Amino acid sequence: MEKYRGSCLCKQTTFEFTGTVAGFYLCHCSRCRKQTGSAHASNVFFKEAIFNWLSGEENVSTFQLGETRFIKSFCKNCGSALPRPSQNGRLLVPAGSLDTKLDIKPTAHIFMASKAQWDCHLEEAPKYEQLPDS
Repeated sequence: MEKYRGSCLCKQTTFEFTGTVAGFYLCHCSRCRKQTGSAHASNVFFKEAIFNWLSGEENVSTFQLGETRFIKSFCKNCGSALPRPSQNGRLLVPAGSLDTKLDIKPTAHIFMASKAQWDCHLEEAPKYEQLPDS
């Protein structure tokens, strides 16, 4: 099992864990699009994970959508998505919250039937190193 570290944008909440990657999914469902404000959520699932908050655990808030399985943990200060440890040794980690280099490619795009209508041919859009002049 590898060791990973991560944090939120404001760096007040930090974490570390060891675990084995079970999958790296780009989820295009409408719920993930809403919660990220983007075309998809990028989540890495780990099994046999041993997780520890290093700092800022009191800043972590969790939202569950009604009676669904949809849950999001985030930093109350900056809104960054944070990991969701579970009781069964599984762990969902937003890929962007990792500070440790992740040396794997996404396993798959999921929930493509509900992807945004503008989410097509994105690789063809112009690319800039920073915000372009308007």
